[in-house]
Amino acid sequence: MSDPVRVPPGELTVGVLLSRVRVEEKLLLEELERRHIATKVIDDRELVLALEKKPELGVDVVLERCIQHSRALYALSVLETWGIKTVNTFEVADVCGNKLLTTMRLIRDGVPSPRTRLAFTPESALAAVEELGYPAVLKPLVGSWGRLLSKVNDRDAAESILEHKDVLGTYIHSIYYVQEYIPKPGRDIRAFVVGGRVIGAIERSAPAGEWRTNVSRGGRARALEIPAEFERLAVRAAAAVGADYAGVDLLPSRSGEVFVAEVNGIPGWRGLAAATGIDVAAVIVDHLVARVQGAAAAARP
Repeated sequence: MSDPVRVPPGELTVGVLLSRVRVEEKLLLEELERRHIATKVIDDRELVLALEKKPELGVDVVLERCIQHSRALYALSVLETWGIKTVNTFEVADVCGNKLLTTMRLIRDGVPSPRTRLAFTPESALAAVEELGYPAVLKPLVGSWGRLLSKVNDRDAAESILEHKDVLGTYIHSIYYVQEYIPKPGRDIRAFVVGGRVIGAIERSAPAGEWRTNVSRGGRARALEIPAEFERLAVRAAAAVGADYAGVDLLPSRSGEVFVAEVNGIPGWRGLAAATGIDVAAVIVDHLVARVQGAAAAARP
C-alpha cells in the first residue's frame, strides 16, 4: 500500500456518525488518531438535530457508520441539506439500504443481477415464485447480514412463508421482493471497492447446514485474487449506486455468468482484513481525506 495521505494538524475534522463502536469503527477511529486528524464521534442514540438551522458539529465531513438504516437516512438528509459533506451520501444510504432501489440502479446501468420480481399480495408473490422456479429467494426490501432471507424450495414452503409475512410482518413485508436462486455451491465473492477500485476480495463459504455465506452468520472467508472482469463488474456496481466505498457481492454461476447480488453501503471488513491482511481503515481514511481536499481545491477561485 502507498504511504498514507497526511493532513497538517488542525486542517481537517472528521465526524464519525455511528450507533456503537464495533471493530470497524474502532479501527477507523484509531487510524484517524494515528494521523492526528481531529475526530468527533457522533452517536446517533444521542443526536438531536434542530432542522431549521445548520447543525453546529464543527466537522468538515461526516463518515456514516450507523447500524440502523432509518437513523442514517434521516440524519444524512438533514446534514446534506445544510451543506455538510458526508461519506457515503444520503443517496447511497437510501439506495443501498433498499434492495429494490439497488436492483433498479444495477439494471439501469446494465450491471448483471439475478432475475427479480416485485409483487404486492401473497397471491401475486406466489405466482412470481412459480414463474422464477424453485428454489427461489424471498428477501425483505430493507435488511442486512442475511437476516430474514428465505430460500423457498417448493410450493408448500412458499405458501407458508408468504402467509407468515402477510399476517405477522410490518408494512414493508407486504412488498414482496422475489429473486431467482443462483446455485453457488455454498460459496460467493465479496469485493471491497474504495474510490473506484477493488482493494481486495474474499471468497465466502457457508457453514454446514446453511446456504447464506455472510461472515456475520458464521461464514468462512479466504483471500481471493479475482479476475479483471470481476473487478470491473464490482466497480461498475459501486458506481451504479454512487458509493465512495462499498462491499459488492458477486455470484459466479455454474453457467459461467457472474451476477451482482447486493451492494452494501456500510460494509464490514473483519473477514476481509483477517483473510488478506489489508488495512481497510487506512484505505478508507486515505480516500476520505482525498475527497475533502479535492472538494476544497475545486471550491477555490
